[in-house]
Amino acid sequence: MTIRTGVYPGTFDPVTLGHVDIIRRGAKLVDRLVIGVTTNPSKSPMFSLEERMAMVRREAAAVGGEIEVVSFDSLLMDFAERERASVIVRGLRAVADFEYEYQMAGMNQQLNNRIETVFLMADVALQPIASRLVKEIALYGGDITKFVPPSVRDQVTARVTDLGRKGN
Repeated sequence: MTIRTGVYPGTFDPVTLGHVDIIRRGAKLVDRLVIGVTTNPSKSPMFSLEERMAMVRREAAAVGGEIEVVSFDSLLMDFAERERASVIVRGLRAVADFEYEYQMAGMNQQLNNRIETVFLMADVALQPIASRLVKEIALYGGDITKFVPPSVRDQVTARVTDLGRKGN
């Protein structure tokens, strides 16, 4: 029996309810879901790679199923090949996401046409959530309860408090 493996890549800084929704739904499409936590040179993360992986592991454990959380620092298609994935799972929030993701999917297909990209639309209630915006709201003292799991909210709040202390 062939095991269908999917890869869901991202920076997850921090993991949001939108990410958890895509993890939950993506896990239903494959036998094994590998969540690839990566760095992005164009982003300055609030949390270290290890902290982000721990967040994702904690939230993915609540989903159930065969889900692994690993880090990677390579081309996505090389990572997917290494994990023996046949599917890349990507979440879409808006038209702007689609344009970027469509271009990336086309480039990835040129690199490895044996791996398909599957787009999952975010739940309507979760579409506006973006990690970048969650961090910005938290940095200005706003309530992020509606956007992240409770334990992530606590971590973000603690980090913002720490950053405030260092800034004084």
